[in-house]
Amino acid sequence: MEINMFIFESERLIIRRFCKEDWKDLYEYLSVEAVVKYEPYGVFTEEACMKEAVNRSENEAFWAVCLKENNKLIGNLYFNRREPKAFMTWEIGYVFNPLYYGKGYATEACRVIMKYAFEEEGAHRIMARCNPENSASWRLMERLSMRREGYFRKIAFFKSTPEGKPIWHDAYEYSILEDEFFS
Repeated sequence: MEINMFIFESERLIIRRFCKEDWKDLYEYLSVEAVVKYEPYGVFTEEACMKEAVNRSENEAFWAVCLKENNKLIGNLYFNRREPKAFMTWEIGYVFNPLYYGKGYATEACRVIMKYAFEEEGAHRIMARCNPENSASWRLMERLSMRREGYFRKIAFFKSTPEGKPIWHDAYEYSILEDEFFS
């Protein structure tokens, strides 16, 4: 069955595909510098969020995380199968509205998608990366029982100096295997 057809539910959340009407809620958090500090993009304008909501509605890797009680978009998941497909590895990422931090929503949403991947998609491994300075992100990975597998020095850059030189950053890589998830 196509992953595109699914809407996932947890106790408090609905995890669904994006729609173009999500732009206002998306703007509420992607326009905040602190939220996008570790992302490969800067703050979004309203116009950019209108386009981004459409882009994400057409991209199977992005999932809208909404409150069950009112369908308010409070964050998003990135969940994509990595190449080579034969390795059955998926990558997970997340960005949430700071108004909803500290309530366990990101943990709850990630667990739902991870369970789906292991049970329905035959995933062998789910991995994630984050900047070591982003302690909230790596603490979330640890709450998900993911194991820190590596520390990559100056692996990538998202921003440059005014002179155009890359500002490299380090990354932690975490993962969890199917048997670890269910134990």
